[in-house]
Amino acid sequence: MKVLTLYLPKILLLKFLSVGFLLWSKAAMAQYQGGPVVDKIVAKIDNQIILKSEVELGYLQAKQQNSGLPESNLKCKVFEQLLINKMMLAKADIDSVTVEDNMVDDQLTRRMNYMIQTIGSKEKLEEYYHKTIDQFKEELKKDVRDQMLIQKVQESISKNIKVTPNEVKRFFNDIPKDSLPFFSTEVEVGQIVILGKVGKSRKIEARKKLEDIKKQIVEGGVDFEFLAKAYSEDPGSAKDGGNLGFWGKGAMVPEYEAAALKLEPKGISEIVESPFGFHLIQLLEKKGNEYNSRHILIKPESGEEDIMVSFTRLDSIRKALVGDSIKFEDAAKKYSEDKETTQNGGFFADPQTGLTKIATENLDPAIFFKIDSLKPGTYTKPEAFKTQDGKKGARILYFKSKILPHEANLKQDYQKIQMATLEKKKGEAIKSWFRKTKSEVFISREKDYADCEILKDEDF
Repeated sequence: MKVLTLYLPKILLLKFLSVGFLLWSKAAMAQYQGGPVVDKIVAKIDNQIILKSEVELGYLQAKQQNSGLPESNLKCKVFEQLLINKMMLAKADIDSVTVEDNMVDDQLTRRMNYMIQTIGSKEKLEEYYHKTIDQFKEELKKDVRDQMLIQKVQESISKNIKVTPNEVKRFFNDIPKDSLPFFSTEVEVGQIVILGKVGKSRKIEARKKLEDIKKQIVEGGVDFEFLAKAYSEDPGSAKDGGNLGFWGKGAMVPEYEAAALKLEPKGISEIVESPFGFHLIQLLEKKGNEYNSRHILIKPESGEEDIMVSFTRLDSIRKALVGDSIKFEDAAKKYSEDKETTQNGGFFADPQTGLTKIATENLDPAIFFKIDSLKPGTYTKPEAFKTQDGKKGARILYFKSKILPHEANLKQDYQKIQMATLEKKKGEAIKSWFRKTKSEVFISREKDYADCEILKDEDF
């Protein structure tokens, strides 16, 4: 989006330095450049340092985002953002700002799941980086903690910042007319999902299967790892013999964690039910607040009769929607069992902007083809649906609106422009904070970055 990339490069850099930056490595940069990375310290902020490799990696990723900035300016923007981030870490240390271990572990779990989902599988991730998941977690833990500290300081600086409609209008009017972005086709699409409730008989079958597996281990002496590879329905851990690696308290669902922590090392649990299914758990090791365990997961599946109940419920909801006796957003919040879309009133969000107007190129192709033959304001009939974790059910899609390709304007793109205005204002507040706070820390930097905007009027 040109409005954001051209006028708010610092905000975009905040995003990639806090999330996407972790997906890069020095090895990847060496491969890109065709040679080894020669590293050195280019800046110090108290005990924090900025490495040349950090600037180079950030520059490569920002360049891929087509920021529209000249090369020298782009490197400065990367360096400036790194300098501000390191300043926030130094200030967090001075002010004793902390984040809880369980919050770090939870965030790390989310990041790892995102990376696994992005690359396709746990195995592909390990193959790409030549590291096990446990090694990866250990390596990323400090980065994730630092990112959360930075976010905490950022929020304290900008939490009360708001923008008025006049500020949004001024921001838009200040954009040169020949630089207004051209937006591609956008759509608003929502869904209501009803999952098939697992019947009692299916749960009994799943529990019985796991009890038989436990009997093979406890009475028959069969290796836990062997049976996990053969029977576990957790695709992320089955190939590793059910091994989940070390996690801190609060990272796993409560039912699993409570059962695992009651065990002695090498001990095996009773059958444990969680939202994911039934688990047989073996505790491998404890280290401080972290524990390493493995499990065998059996998921009870919904039967055809359970799925038909979902179809029947959705058909009734659809009739109410078509008859205008309930609004889609209200119905989604009341009935839908998809947590991700329910918080948006049932609507999908664009992964780049977080808004419910989604560029068609960012829309799931399966959904795009479903709505391609529909008119805005209409609904699909109930259809079979399966979640990413294998739960079966049904859903209906709502094609709310379609916006044809157009040049940015306040009427159609107010939300985007408002967001850009707010981010610009936050960026200015953070920059002002940097200038006021720099006297509280020791800062030194290489002369290569002396011409960067944030440093021009500073006396280091």
